[in-house]
Amino acid sequence: MFITFVYVIIILILLPILWILSIRPNKITEDRREKMRPFEEVYIAHRGLFSNKGETPDEKPAAPENSLEAFRRATEHGYGIEMDVQLTRDGQLVVFHDATMKRMCGDSRYLYKCDYDDIKDFALKHSDQHIPLFQEVRDLVAGRVPLLIEIKPDGNPRKTAKALNKELSDYQGTYCIESFDPRAVNWYRRNRPDVARGQLSEIFKRTKTFHHDFARSLCKNLLFNFYGRPDFISYNHNHKDQRSYRLLRRLFPVYNAAWTIRSQDQLESAKDVFSIFIFDSFIPDEDKDREKGV
Repeated sequence: MFITFVYVIIILILLPILWILSIRPNKITEDRREKMRPFEEVYIAHRGLFSNKGETPDEKPAAPENSLEAFRRATEHGYGIEMDVQLTRDGQLVVFHDATMKRMCGDSRYLYKCDYDDIKDFALKHSDQHIPLFQEVRDLVAGRVPLLIEIKPDGNPRKTAKALNKELSDYQGTYCIESFDPRAVNWYRRNRPDVARGQLSEIFKRTKTFHHDFARSLCKNLLFNFYGRPDFISYNHNHKDQRSYRLLRRLFPVYNAAWTIRSQDQLESAKDVFSIFIFDSFIPDEDKDREKGV
């Protein structure tokens, strides 16, 4: 009985230590500060400066999400850009958010199960815009504003990370990567430690991002941080008081990115925790904010 009691005490002592070690992010060095500073100096347009609706019910949207036109508008306004990348079946790196194309293109197939030639002419929300190749977006932006690139978990996220790195091998602009999938974050940790990387998370509902409750719980509580050692945490701003995330902020210095801010009130409310802001559905009032340098 005494031995069992000792084992229980040891476990109770070790579990909090293991928890703390698991959620620890990457160490902030002066080099990391320089890499993250550009993302604090601008607001970041979620999927570009977009609208999925036309100005009238009968009008097509001019700049739907993750379209070249949405990225062009964000660049012209000096906003940073958040975008989503994934691979087609034939290995083309495209900019698209959803696992399937139903919401944006009316086709229920999974994008990663299609060749690019099968989808390249699909209209985004019945507009004149198509699903762009990442190369098209890269060449359009051409280093003028920072890029925050989310690697989607669909298909093979490690392969997507490798393809993204190849596409950016000669890119002269500022960028960082993030993902819900810690395997993508870990790929950059191991292969491109010089690139700033972030772990995306929230209090998950039952989605296909994680098929199992256990994986959802680990990611929600940032317990994969030991694997990816992210430079920043990109957390749903509505869930900023999640216990493990709050504990992480108290114990370790870390950069915090808020997604997705959809009003000026939300922006003001998020400033107590976050220094990087990803927005859509409104234009931030910079007169009410600190100098953003744009």
